[in-house]
Amino acid sequence: MAKYSYFYDIHEKCGIVGVFGHPEAANLTYLGLYALQHRGQEGSGICSSDGTKLYLEKSLGLVAEIFNEKVLEKLPGHIAIGHNRYSTAGSSTLENVQPLLATFSLGNIAIAHNGNLIEFESLREKLERDGAIFQSTSDSEIILHLIARARNEDIYERVANAVKQVKGAFSLLLMTEKDLIAIRDPYGIRPLCLGQLKEGYIIASETCAFDLVGATYIRDIYPGEMLIVNEDGIKSIKIFNNTCKAYCVFEFIYFSRPDSYIFDHTCVNTVRKELGRQLAREQAIDADIVIPVPDSGVPAALGYAEKSGIPFEFGLIRNHYVGRTFIEPKQSIRHFGVKVKLNPVRDVLKNKRVVVVDDSIVRGTTSKKIVKMIREIGGAKEVHMRISSPPTIGPCFYGIDTPTRQELIASSHKVEEIRKYITADSLGYLSIEGLKKVIPNSNSYCMACFTGKYPIEFESKKYSQLELFS
Repeated sequence: MAKYSYFYDIHEKCGIVGVFGHPEAANLTYLGLYALQHRGQEGSGICSSDGTKLYLEKSLGLVAEIFNEKVLEKLPGHIAIGHNRYSTAGSSTLENVQPLLATFSLGNIAIAHNGNLIEFESLREKLERDGAIFQSTSDSEIILHLIARARNEDIYERVANAVKQVKGAFSLLLMTEKDLIAIRDPYGIRPLCLGQLKEGYIIASETCAFDLVGATYIRDIYPGEMLIVNEDGIKSIKIFNNTCKAYCVFEFIYFSRPDSYIFDHTCVNTVRKELGRQLAREQAIDADIVIPVPDSGVPAALGYAEKSGIPFEFGLIRNHYVGRTFIEPKQSIRHFGVKVKLNPVRDVLKNKRVVVVDDSIVRGTTSKKIVKMIREIGGAKEVHMRISSPPTIGPCFYGIDTPTRQELIASSHKVEEIRKYITADSLGYLSIEGLKKVIPNSNSYCMACFTGKYPIEFESKKYSQLELFS
């Protein structure tokens, strides 16, 4: 029986949560991971400490499927870190589900990583030549090996020296029997923030994890910072001197939950609505209704409708109970993959001129199916596609699972060519200039997927995606 993957073309990265100083640290971590389920659905894990020993439980699947009262009872202690996985480096196997736990000369240590290390293959090969034995194919495990091989007697110095040897995007949580350590790469590519609990502290990828457990936002972990939380309190150490920020702009466009505050406490929903307003300014069209591609297109569609004066409607209904894979019926059904996820509302769409707002077009295949479905099943008279981001022309190497440049339709086709391919009556993207008008302090963001200009240089020629630039 054939299986079809979740139909979106770009996939999430990972979500991480850490709790210190709470008697139910693992339970709160579980709730935080539940709030961050959108950042990874392949596997999840929690590692806890009671001050003398580390306890680990992890499995493939969703958070609610893995953890129950019996499992959480196996995770005692006042410290815990957790991880939701979507693989960007390493295969989807239990060995790659985090946190990863290791024992070395100074004791035990666990790691949870959101991001992606570039050129990790060459660094892994070097470690293997030196005798290292890896338990996974995850790039995150390299950091554990570098910590174990360091000569410093101080664990914090070992951790700092280890992360200085890697390049790429990393928001990290590490845990020993006594400490919770948070680190953010010098560019701050992936979000990571600190919150206050009634008892102790919480660190998470997004603030939506704070809301669920009643925590108060304190601040972001700074780019290049190592934050140590233990019985002595909180200590901040700057381990990188780089002052050039490169926050991932796609966190605002698609990945983060709209109710989260990320990157210097900016509201995701507010940004997405303003992207829609700016899109309406740049790509106006006469139409009867504006509809979103749910769920990530909803705020931008609301903004577009508000600015254009065209009524907003839900013309596509999403089935929220579809997992990442499903079984196709033996008899072929046209556009089955999209139909199982979205269904048009004929009474809303019939004989209407429809503006469809989505966050991005990657390969174009999903957009093509959506346009045809709105026209053929929904009965729309016209279908005008509007995208609340610029054309995606470059792959991401910093923790987003994007296709190769060759597969990105906008890297080799003009807008009119893409319009014809997806069979829309018109197609309009947000401009890069318009994006910069909306994003606060836009010079602090990585926009390589739209510009091809990457903030971190690559030296290796082993990456097939990079070779496409030559």
